[in-house]
Amino acid sequence: MFDSVLIANRGEIAVRVVQACRELGVTPVAVHSDTDATAKHVRLAAESHHIGGSVARNSYLDSAAILDAARDAGVDAVHPGYGFLAESSEFAAAVEESPFVWVGPPSEIMRRFGEKTRARSLMADAGVPVVPGTTGPVESAEAVRAFADEHGYPVAIKADGGGGGRGMRVVRAGDDVEAELEEARREAEAYFDNPAVYAERFLDRPKHIEVQVLADEHGNVRHLGERDCSTQRRQQKLIEETPSPVLDPDERETLCEQACRGVAAAGYVNAGTVEFLYQDGEHYFIEVNARIQVEHTVSEVVTGIDLVKWQLRVAAGETLDFPQTAVEPRGAAIEFRLNAEDPEDDFSPMPGELSTYRPPRGVGVRVDDGVDEGDSVPPFYDSMFGKVVVAGQDRTEAVRRGRRALEETVVEGVPTTVPFHRQVLDTETFLAAEHSTTFVEDHPEL
Repeated sequence: MFDSVLIANRGEIAVRVVQACRELGVTPVAVHSDTDATAKHVRLAAESHHIGGSVARNSYLDSAAILDAARDAGVDAVHPGYGFLAESSEFAAAVEESPFVWVGPPSEIMRRFGEKTRARSLMADAGVPVVPGTTGPVESAEAVRAFADEHGYPVAIKADGGGGGRGMRVVRAGDDVEAELEEARREAEAYFDNPAVYAERFLDRPKHIEVQVLADEHGNVRHLGERDCSTQRRQQKLIEETPSPVLDPDERETLCEQACRGVAAAGYVNAGTVEFLYQDGEHYFIEVNARIQVEHTVSEVVTGIDLVKWQLRVAAGETLDFPQTAVEPRGAAIEFRLNAEDPEDDFSPMPGELSTYRPPRGVGVRVDDGVDEGDSVPPFYDSMFGKVVVAGQDRTEAVRRGRRALEETVVEGVPTTVPFHRQVLDTETFLAAEHSTTFVEDHPEL
């Protein structure tokens, strides 16, 4: 195992990695921008190195500064968390070429799965069903129309170099193709520095279901079950749960087996998420997120397996020491993202100081956060400052526990998504598991 690890991130995921390092006897080293000089992840780490920058957000995207910090600290490895450079195969390659170990999938694997058309081909070759789409980037409006002639409208035009709903436009009629194609290209260039886009059949009422996988460099692949992430706004997840309430045992087994088969065929290593859309009893692969995910917590809660510690152990060359049959998810878990946003103002980010912050406690409640009372949510980063995770013997108990935990959550100083979550748990559509990725848009009263 490593002696020390540099955490190239901030906020609650940096805190999460600090905690995993401590439990493994590894010295956690943080980095921070001017804005984060006294942040929680800095306070908890053994030491922190300033990576500065005139624009605070760009500090965590400055690969040279982060590698300089790693050299100054004399660490053994670099853990990227999620977001920022965790999604950069170029940064992964730079770490691989340095004296440090990269805690994540190999850069070449990240590159393959980062290009969505290539990822689709990889999974299709492994026998995993994919949403009908073009096998390469589309170059013209005529190509989009030709695809629509074969598969029908609506058609999604999606960024080839990224995900998370960024760079995606939906075309519902032929007259809209030129404008939506051009806008998709602009967004793809802005978000991913890659203007390439591809066309895909658009499912209008799907469930978003993903499988957590973990693989070592010795060829072993395990899954930790699936998560349902259908409660979203603008393709950004708000509530995640496991298990999915709509899958039967046979569907669950098939989905998880296909996820493992696909990443094994690609030579995947470390933690990752295989994402699917599910509609009308059919599921389709959409992408692999080659990193730890925000919602990894619910998988940990029901399986008892610490994914972040296993990320470090796998990166250190260890073998997964448990067979698939030993992974026995118990009960149900739900995660609620705590965002400094105003749900009544289209979820607009509202940064500021947490003058009061009292997260919930008690049986079956876990809180992962990057703040304490008196800390601020800066305007430069994602508005999520924490997560409340509840577990129960089944979904009904998890929902009830979620109501209790959210009622106990007190945040003052900034508006949050807590009132929204409370309303969701009283919505018949959600309780009946009939919600889809359009749930928020379909319920403007929330």
